[in-house]
Amino acid sequence: MRVWIVNPFDNLPAEGNRPQRYWLMCRAFARAGHDVTLWTSDFSHSRKARRVMDPAFPDPGFRVKMVPTPPYGANICIRRIYSHFALARRWTRLAAAEERPDLVVASSPPLSLCAAARRFCKARGVPFVVDVMDAWPETFERVAPRLILAPLARTARANYRAADAISAVSERYIDLVRSYGATAPARLFYHGIEIPSGMEGTHPTGGDFTIAYAGSMGASYDLATVIEAVKGMDGVRLELAGTGPQEPSLRALAAGYGRIVFHGYVGDAELRAMLARANAAVVPMFPASCVGVPYKLADYAAAGLPVLNSLEGETARLIDENGAGASYSAGDAKSFAAALERLRSMDGASLRAGAARLARLFDADLVYGEYVKWVKDLFS
Repeated sequence: MRVWIVNPFDNLPAEGNRPQRYWLMCRAFARAGHDVTLWTSDFSHSRKARRVMDPAFPDPGFRVKMVPTPPYGANICIRRIYSHFALARRWTRLAAAEERPDLVVASSPPLSLCAAARRFCKARGVPFVVDVMDAWPETFERVAPRLILAPLARTARANYRAADAISAVSERYIDLVRSYGATAPARLFYHGIEIPSGMEGTHPTGGDFTIAYAGSMGASYDLATVIEAVKGMDGVRLELAGTGPQEPSLRALAAGYGRIVFHGYVGDAELRAMLARANAAVVPMFPASCVGVPYKLADYAAAGLPVLNSLEGETARLIDENGAGASYSAGDAKSFAAALERLRSMDGASLRAGAARLARLFDADLVYGEYVKWVKDLFS
């Protein structure tokens, strides 16, 4: 099959980052003998800058097409809305000049680009698969009136109902698309990641107890609570990788505390080094963020780290079922401190075994190998 994968957000390995969902999905399709094109943006969402690709990066076995995209400076801003619509228009023009694919897998979000893929597939009779990565517009209900979000909800409904199949990174999102009236076959596929070897046994056993955080520093992340808790605890160190609109206020909150270290945006090698020297990691998200199972849970499990978690529902259940950490209440520093003490009292070998069990759920070779088989069974 000639397969198109459409997503503008993922970091790319040629930028010095680890491969993420859609790169790994493309690789799985290519390894299965399909002709694959990854459509992405020439603007890096995570770094808010133009992509700088390593020209010496080896041929991945599939094509990468970059769509010129207007820049934006924040995750929630008018400029980003304009950028998404411009991206969708430009992708439509470029796609029209290409040979017809046999299948299109489009991520949701962004809704406008997914809608462009929907219209393209309808006009050309191409099977259309929506892969749900996040709950849009639901995730914005905390910061915008529902009346403003109504057009986005109509677009999401149209995308889900038009899909010939729907995949999602959490059970929560499958329930969401069903609530919009989608009737297509739907299946859960967690974030698949490459499972590195040699990290599980490298975590230190002496000195400060180090907690790692890797990810965005936006409004959905309750990092202020974690920082407040760590400030009041002896022998606990916090290392944070990532950036976002909350970073300046978080740095100000942590000022003067040498045991709280901000690394900023880091590449794959730096991230792996940070996780390797940690004793635990934290998923500090507000339940209202609408996140089901975040990428960082997979990263932490693959690094052999037990997890301190504030998400309710599916993430808390996965951690509990696999004995891979402890949960606490978002916004409550005392709850975080108590969860940390519970974690430190648990048997280390059991926690590492729990992390290994959890990591197997996110093994990219298994996740995306099964994804390719699922799609082939549906559309071949």
